Amino acid sequence: MLERFEIWFKGLFAESAISSSSVAYLLDAVYLVAIVIIALTIYFLVKKIALTIIKKIILKTRNKWDDELLESKAIHRSINIIPGIIIYSLSFLLTSLSKFAELVAVIYLSFTVVAAISAFLDALNAIYDKKYASAKQRPLKGILRVAKVFLFVIALIIVISRLMGESPVYVLSGLGALSAIILLVFKDALLGMVAGVQMASNDLVRIGDWIEMPKYGADGAVIEVALTIVKVRNFDNTITTIPSYALVSDSFKNWRGMFVSGGRRIKRAIYIDVESVEFCSDSLLESLEKIAYLKDYIAERSEEIRLYNLEKNIDTSMPVNGRRMTNIGVFRRYITEYLKNHPKIHKDMITMVRQLAPGKDGIPLEIYAFTDDTAWVNHENIMSDIFDHLFAVVPYFNLRIFQEPSGRDISGLKKLD
Repeated sequence: MLERFEIWFKGLFAESAISSSSVAYLLDAVYLVAIVIIALTIYFLVKKIALTIIKKIILKTRNKWDDELLESKAIHRSINIIPGIIIYSLSFLLTSLSKFAELVAVIYLSFTVVAAISAFLDALNAIYDKKYASAKQRPLKGILRVAKVFLFVIALIIVISRLMGESPVYVLSGLGALSAIILLVFKDALLGMVAGVQMASNDLVRIGDWIEMPKYGADGAVIEVALTIVKVRNFDNTITTIPSYALVSDSFKNWRGMFVSGGRRIKRAIYIDVESVEFCSDSLLESLEKIAYLKDYIAERSEEIRLYNLEKNIDTSMPVNGRRMTNIGVFRRYITEYLKNHPKIHKDMITMVRQLAPGKDGIPLEIYAFTDDTAWVNHENIMSDIFDHLFAVVPYFNLRIFQEPSGRDISGLKKLD
């Protein structure tokens, strides 16, 4: 049938001035147009029929992963390969334009196949994020983007080798001379690729981690870990982008360990006025012994001190002789017992009240403990409640909180003449 068509077509130009070679080119052009029409017709038919059937099947299934194939357009892009396959398969019908048709088909197939695989990788990432809890700990997005880059590079090498008429190996060997330029152009992508692998293997950053990186103005939750950048939503809802390699080469603070441990640290001091520190009198001890947290401590401590002074035959009429309790020491013990019995202080983590070196602001009594609630707002409320209570009980120990003189009432001072 094709032979009869060719004879008939050539007969149309038998008596014309057109050369036989030009007629051959015209015949190939007609064949090429026919091939394209056939390819597009089959493509639209398959797309219309196949997609309708596939959508009905997917909607009837209970699985959720097949829904992602539709949303990512993976099936649509797979069908886009059909015209390229048909044109490449029927290019043998051409003579002078066969190589041109093959070249166009190979270029088209190279990039449509990459686009289809990329869509399938997007669907895989979406399924992984929704189905597996470990997705936040070890996201696939960065690794899949690296795979996409490699696929694109392979497609580009195939296209270049076809255009040059050389083997892909020859093109790869030629790229070695351009390695310096390639490294310069794709520096961020290559560094991000390496950093992504290091972050994944060392579990440095996960989506949802709260990180601090002052150099880049980042102080918030990680919302995306991409190939070249990491996006952070700061506490004021601004977005900061950090180069992926910066998280490997520079230092940053990750608060994940605190959240995982279940305890958030309190590290704050109460500043005691030095002038209010004194030995405990009998009347003060009698008063403090009524406090539930101090009753046993004062009784045991008083007996221990009495026996020590008696054994050493110490003259206790002079307060500086022998051993005595101080109001700041008893207050420090009270804070310790209060924290140990507080329902919101983590019992399995260190709880300590220590006296730091005195300075211009008085004597610091620093509280070092951990709340059992790591949420920021709850933690701050618990800490505020603790210090509200401690500030209120300080006067019961004959102590004063240090305060700058400028904060005192000076209305009663005499005026200078």
